[in-house]
Amino acid sequence: IKEAVVNGQEEEIKGLVEEALEQRMEAMEISNLCLIPGLEEVGRLFEKKIIFLPQVMLSAETMKKGFERLKGEFKAKSQKQKAKILMATVEGDVHDIGKNIVSTLLMNYGFEVVDLGKSVPGDRILREAKRYNVALVGLSALMTTTMPEMGRVVKMLKKQGIKVAVGG
Repeated sequence: IKEAVVNGQEEEIKGLVEEALEQRMEAMEISNLCLIPGLEEVGRLFEKKIIFLPQVMLSAETMKKGFERLKGEFKAKSQKQKAKILMATVEGDVHDIGKNIVSTLLMNYGFEVVDLGKSVPGDRILREAKRYNVALVGLSALMTTTMPEMGRVVKMLKKQGIKVAVGG
């Protein structure tokens, strides 16, 4: 499974996860011992310039498909729902791979995730944070030109008196 993530084997990942489950491997084990370490290895290879962004994106999509198969297993064993978290890629940015990975991980650990998608205007983030009464707002931006938007949204939240933790 780890190798499938590292090599971006999208078509094979669900079958490999299924095999692991049939062999009585727990969903959390598959996540913690295979999927996440696979993506960590991808990060190391990217840092060393052995692989590049297209391979990283393919690996992330592969991991996401593996998690999709595990989602039902986590829900079946999960206890009560944890905090509600709002996730959004800030306005002007259409790169949501990191947000998607974090959202998937949070859901797998029992958090309720409200995913607003990509290129989300700040006023919508504020409106939805209030509407859903979230405990945390997770903001995403990949491009250097859109990263300042994260700071603007944080300032908007503070100005409106919306008391939530914010991460990015």
